[in-house]
Amino acid sequence: MKQDHVNYQERIVVDPAMMSGKPVVRGTRIPVDLVLKRLAQDLDVNALFVAYPRLTKGDVQVCLAYANTLVAGEEIDLALPNT
Repeated sequence: MKQDHVNYQERIVVDPAMMSGKPVVRGTRIPVDLVLKRLAQDLDVNALFVAYPRLTKGDVQVCLAYANTLVAGEEIDLALPNT
């Protein structure tokens, strides 16, 4: 299933100065791979929210869509916008 019109930069960023350049949920230091790993260990999203109260349902949905896009072999541009 292709994820149309998902703007990953609204919720996921890659900054070489943060978390060794891993994709993280914007505004946090929570890596996308950690969200995916926790969901793989326990599908209880509420437990994830208890452990990481700054995460939102939208953040988790974008992490899953991001992983789906990568597995499908599609390119994702998470370059930091010029500010």
